[in-house]
Amino acid sequence: MRQYKAEFFQALANPHRIHILELLREGPQTVSELQTKMGIEAPNISQQLGILRKQHIVYGRKNGTSVIYDVTDRLVFEILDVSRKMFQNHVAELQSAVLNDTSD
Repeated sequence: MRQYKAEFFQALANPHRIHILELLREGPQTVSELQTKMGIEAPNISQQLGILRKQHIVYGRKNGTSVIYDVTDRLVFEILDVSRKMFQNHVAELQSAVLNDTSD
């Protein structure tokens, strides 16, 4: 289980992969749709999707000549939401520390 968790979080440890997941929150998308929204080259997106696919975080299904990608389990968005809240808490603590330092 620890190995699975480590590999899972390693797959999330890239800003482009996080961005892809955030876009897939809106619904299934093709590489070209992701490319338009992200502004990076299609081969880079495909590489990132491959890493997410390997960990079963996303899957692709053929639709004509395109492959449409979606998340395997929408619980991944809860993980992203919790990490965002943790970041916001961290920023709030830093702001509080700065305010306390300036008031002394």
